[in-house]
Amino acid sequence: MVKTLVALTVWLCFALPAVAAQQDKAGAKKPPVRPAWSELTQQQQQILAPLAAEWDRMDASRRKNWVGIAERYPKMKPAEQQRLQKNMEAWAKLTPEQRKAAREKYQTLQKLPPEKRREVAAQWQRYQKSLAARPDFSPSDPPAPPEPQTAEAPATAPVKPAGGTATAGAEVPAGQ
Repeated sequence: MVKTLVALTVWLCFALPAVAAQQDKAGAKKPPVRPAWSELTQQQQQILAPLAAEWDRMDASRRKNWVGIAERYPKMKPAEQQRLQKNMEAWAKLTPEQRKAAREKYQTLQKLPPEKRREVAAQWQRYQKSLAARPDFSPSDPPAPPEPQTAEAPATAPVKPAGGTATAGAEVPAGQ
């Protein structure tokens, strides 16, 4: 019984300080991630305004990246500044899952060989041109995937030309 009591006492001497240290770590507040929004200059806050609502949830490395972008912003051409602002607004509207997917897609593209990246960029350019060619497209619209193509061609009604025989797909001039 004495041996058991001594063993228990020794165990408590070692265990209690370890448990107390873990509680101190768990109860201690983490230092705030820097820079805080209030620590940014007025110019940085103005540039990064689309991200203001998300700033407190960003980790330090992302904040540092955005601050670096804000520092380069005044040296950018006006068109680049506009594009950056639109991209930040679009990024701020994404859900965390969509952001994660975008980051993963970017990392995947970065790992591609240069010739494959050029091919992907060319495909993207063709897609953007096809959107711009649509009459209902506005450059401010977010990009949407193209409609799926079906094997069926749209049916055209037969039209009777002046000669009296019907031909499928013939066009009738406006006003007739």
